[in-house]
Amino acid sequence: MSFIEYGDTIKDGDTAIVFLGHESMFPVKVQHGTVTQTKYGVIRHSMDLIGKKYGSKVTCSKGGWVFILHPTPELWTMNLPHRTQILYSTDISIITMMLELKPGSIVCESGTGSGSLSHALIRTVAPTGHLYTVEFHQQRAEKAREEFREHGVEHLVTVTNQDVCKNGFGVSDIADAVFLDIPSPWEAIGHAKAALKAEGGRICSFSPCIEQVQRTCLAMEEYGFTEINTLEILLRVYNVRTISLQIPDLGKAAEDNSSTGFDSSNPSNQGSPCTNLQQGTVQFKSSVPQREMVGHTGYLTFATKSLF
Repeated sequence: MSFIEYGDTIKDGDTAIVFLGHESMFPVKVQHGTVTQTKYGVIRHSMDLIGKKYGSKVTCSKGGWVFILHPTPELWTMNLPHRTQILYSTDISIITMMLELKPGSIVCESGTGSGSLSHALIRTVAPTGHLYTVEFHQQRAEKAREEFREHGVEHLVTVTNQDVCKNGFGVSDIADAVFLDIPSPWEAIGHAKAALKAEGGRICSFSPCIEQVQRTCLAMEEYGFTEINTLEILLRVYNVRTISLQIPDLGKAAEDNSSTGFDSSNPSNQGSPCTNLQQGTVQFKSSVPQREMVGHTGYLTFATKSLF
C-alpha cells in the first residue's frame, strides 16, 4: 500500500479507511489477528479485510456494513490524528496550484505538523520529486517519519528536526518552492530564499493573523521577492432540501390544464409540479447556505524569488 500508488487488495500492514458514511469514517492499520469495533459490530482483519479488494463492502458482526477505501491524501486530511491544527483541501488545492508544483518538483516545508499538507505535496511531486520538511518539535518529527514510512512514501521525503528560523532547511539552491506554516514566518524568509534555486522559485506563507502577514510581506520585500499577494479562501457550503410552496390562485389554472391536455394520471407526468395542483401546493428542490460556517482559516501569502 502506498499513498501515491493504488493497490487492488488489502494487505497486512496497510493503512485503510473504514467508511461508514460521508460524515463518519476513520483510518485503521490492518494487522493479522486484530479486530476493529464499529457501531455496526466487529471487523475481523484476518477474515474481513486481508486479501479483499479495496472498495469492498464488508459486513460487520451485528449485520451492518461498511466500505473499506484505499487511502489518499484527501481522505487522510479528513481522518488523520491531529497533533496540530492542519490545512484542509480548500487551502491545499490553491497552494499546490499557486506554487506551480508538478511531478519532479523539489519543495521545502516548515513545519510538518500533522502531515496533512505534506502528503498532498508528496503525491503532487511524485515519482521523481522530493519534499524536505522541517519540524521544530522532536516527537512530531519522529511521528511524521513513522507515518511516511508506513504510507510507503519515505523515499520521497526527508524530515529534519530543527528550528527553521535559526538553521534553515538544511539545503541550498535546489528548491522550486517553499512553504511556511510557522508562528513567525518573517524570520525564515532569508533561509527560504537560500533554499530556492538560483533561477527563481515560488514561496507561500500561511498565517492566521493579518499582523503576521504584514511583517512577512515586509520581510519578502526586504529580501527582493516580487509579485507579493495575499489570498483568503472562504468555503461556503449549501444544503439541498425539498420545500413546498402554495400555488397562487390565478383564476383559470384548472381550465388552462384542461385545454393543454394535462393528465395527472399519466405516469409520464408524475413528479411534475402540476401533479399537486389539487392540493394547492407544489414541491421544489432548493439550496440554502448553512447558517453557521467557518469563515476564516488563514491568509496565504505568495511571492516569487527575483532573478536580480
